[in-house]
Amino acid sequence: MIHSTLLQVVGNTPLVKIDLDVPARVYAKLEYLNPSGSVKDRSALYLIEEAERTGTLRAGGTIIEASSGNQGIAAAMIGAVKGYRVIITVSEKSSTEKVQAIRAYGAQVIVCPAVSFITDHHSYQSTAWRIHKQTPNSIMLNQYFNVSNRDAYYYTLGPELWKQTNGSITHFFAAAGSGGTITGVGRYLKEQNPTIKICGIDCATSYRSTQGNPQPYKLEGIGVDFDSPVIDYQYIDKMVTVTDNDALIVLKKLARQGFLLGPASGAAAWGVLSHADQLSDTDVVVVIFTDSGRAYLTKQFYDVKHSEELNVQPMQSPEEKGIQKI
Repeated sequence: MIHSTLLQVVGNTPLVKIDLDVPARVYAKLEYLNPSGSVKDRSALYLIEEAERTGTLRAGGTIIEASSGNQGIAAAMIGAVKGYRVIITVSEKSSTEKVQAIRAYGAQVIVCPAVSFITDHHSYQSTAWRIHKQTPNSIMLNQYFNVSNRDAYYYTLGPELWKQTNGSITHFFAAAGSGGTITGVGRYLKEQNPTIKICGIDCATSYRSTQGNPQPYKLEGIGVDFDSPVIDYQYIDKMVTVTDNDALIVLKKLARQGFLLGPASGAAAWGVLSHADQLSDTDVVVVIFTDSGRAYLTKQFYDVKHSEELNVQPMQSPEEKGIQKI
């Protein structure tokens, strides 16, 4: 099939069987094969086109977003296609590759200090809002607070998974950042079959996991340092916490299987592994691989020596981790 624009190939990514050494059949949704390289193409495109439909984004306008990287890359790519100016604020913890990718699309990047709270005047979220207020004819996509974020996944990713598995999916695992992906997909799948288990993976030291007292973590594309209204827990059966070490050891193993992935994908795969004793050979599990490891190579997540320096330990059983069954 020939497409008339790059944006027409957002979504409809492959679903591929993967061996995670669990009883169930496990399939990976390869979201890193979206045009700009991540699942965030879906939300960025949906929010931008929603702004166009409502008239809040007009010709000659500016798109502004606070991003850990992938949403910013997606917005920059879409802005380049559609002819908008794009300004992205990121935290200094974002990988060099992500910042370079945003700039490569012609967008402006403002790197902000990594602070403990979103309300800090210097945070990337506060900085984006300040720029938005000072820039005429601009919109802020606001992925962490714009509840339309989850609609992008409800209308695209959810139906794709249902169709690709012929309605046989029993479990869905995804890393939770803003919560748009897991909420949108979870809502759609629950409407088709309420018995489907929806499992979100969160950093052990994020705002959610620490009840409002976040601590630093190495993982990107997962976890938040503040409360977000985008996530809706009524569609999520369980939130599982993952440490940096757990996610990164799985990440390295997946690369040796041919899946070069970002840390959020390693975290999601660890979520599946942590439930091995709760899965049967009749279960059909889908795990989201959100982005490619090419965006993190300078962080040396895949290097053996670096893993040793991280003091990576063998994965523990669910009982040792204190994980509740779903």
